[in-house]
Amino acid sequence: MKREYLNENVYEALQRRLKFLFEEFDNIFVSFSGGKDSGLLLNLVLDFQKAHYPEKRIGVFHQDFEAQYSATTEYVERTFARIEKDVEPYWVCLPMATRTALSSYEMYWYPWDNTKEEAWIRPMPQHKYVINIKNNPMTTYRYRMHQEDLAKQFGRWYRIAHGNKKTVCLLGIRADESLQRYSGFLNRKYGYKETCWISNQFKNVWVASPIYDWSTSDVWHANYTFQYDYNSLYDLYYMAGLKPDQMRVASPFNDYAKDSLNLYRVIDPQIWVKLIGRVRGANFGAIYGRTKAMGYKNITLPAGHTWESYTRFLLATLPARLRQSYIKKFKTSIEFWHTVGGGLEEETIRELEEHGYNIRRNGVSNYTVMKNSRIVFIGKIPDHTDDIKSTKDIPSWKRMCFCILKNDHLCRFMGFGLTRQQQKLVDVLKKKYSKVCDEK
Repeated sequence: MKREYLNENVYEALQRRLKFLFEEFDNIFVSFSGGKDSGLLLNLVLDFQKAHYPEKRIGVFHQDFEAQYSATTEYVERTFARIEKDVEPYWVCLPMATRTALSSYEMYWYPWDNTKEEAWIRPMPQHKYVINIKNNPMTTYRYRMHQEDLAKQFGRWYRIAHGNKKTVCLLGIRADESLQRYSGFLNRKYGYKETCWISNQFKNVWVASPIYDWSTSDVWHANYTFQYDYNSLYDLYYMAGLKPDQMRVASPFNDYAKDSLNLYRVIDPQIWVKLIGRVRGANFGAIYGRTKAMGYKNITLPAGHTWESYTRFLLATLPARLRQSYIKKFKTSIEFWHTVGGGLEEETIRELEEHGYNIRRNGVSNYTVMKNSRIVFIGKIPDHTDDIKSTKDIPSWKRMCFCILKNDHLCRFMGFGLTRQQQKLVDVLKKKYSKVCDEK
């Protein structure tokens, strides 16, 4: 879709959006990760609030993942010390299930696990506004809940704790960070009052991304112009030779950070020593994270195997729980491409037909902006689609194999988005809490 440029810059657009948010919502809090985007957003929101709505107090939510660079911890400490008297601070250090892409045996690790306090990477922060398992006021928290669910349920609890009034969480998410995020803004169906940057989570709980159209250059230009404090980790990243799109402040064990895990040994050796004892596979991931051993770039097929036979061989080597998780997703994908079909561009359809793939059209996909034709694969799923150059978003056993080799437990490489835990566990939770009604 073609971009539409307005007669205002991104800063002016942000001021307009903040005015809209402060007039529309009773409760506002900023989700602050310690990264450049959320840090900038927090500073801009506080400046706006002081200038235009000094009587309105906002909240600041920080979800602490325990494992992080010392520079990030120092930045978060500085920020809370500076703003704690002007905001409602919430520094959350609760046990939560967090994805790890380093191990074929563990899908999750648990920051601030109260059963492994002796193995914590750093001590629990000691401030009156820190929320941990011993003083937790969050009535919507469930022990070891998924990290995404914890963030969402904090918003729900914040609404309850503030009179059940209209609540919005401000996120420093930008569209140009990834195609997935750009598509999320572009195709949003349930925006607040026809906005693409505000979406609903629960009754009277919304999330907003007011800097969604800012570029990385805009972010750094604003930090320089207003002389805001920022995470010095970015300076270390720059000196280490990283490109701007490689500079991430995230859990070191997830899919996006594992390739740069080795940087911990160089930038923060004291934290690194504790990392390798905290999560299985951390040292292996640091050494082999950018090699074929961790599914990085080109992977060659072992002699005597097809991609299907190699996938089945790898599945047989996995623990039963993890194997069943992969099999469930693979079956879902195969059934989808056999019965429903994915939306493909005409160029890709012609290329598939020219190369002799057995396909047929099955209506129009509502999940594509241009309403592309849905394509169903007839018969067996291809072993590989290396001869198709116009897209990688078509089914093959090679794609399934890559998911296993990359420890991609969620199968993002195959197009799956973030999910909850296995459906069986979700069903158990639904049954357990079926008698608990949502607040009216």
